[in-house]
Amino acid sequence: MPSTVIAHIEYIPTEEVLRIAFNPGAIYEYLQVPESVYKDLQQYREKAFFLNKYIKAKYTFKKATNG
Repeated sequence: MPSTVIAHIEYIPTEEVLRIAFNPGAIYEYLQVPESVYKDLQQYREKAFFLNKYIKAKYTFKKATNG
């Protein structure tokens, strides 16, 4: 199901970085996220809920530059 909050999700397995682009354009990188968590996020119907409950409070993140 498309999210009104999340515009795009990308995962970089070699770095264990989960990049999430939010509407209207902020991008955050969540660090040391196992690929299994990324796969769970992809399967979850309400991605913003999953992000808030299982990722934001658990993994270090930083605001990324666009690009």
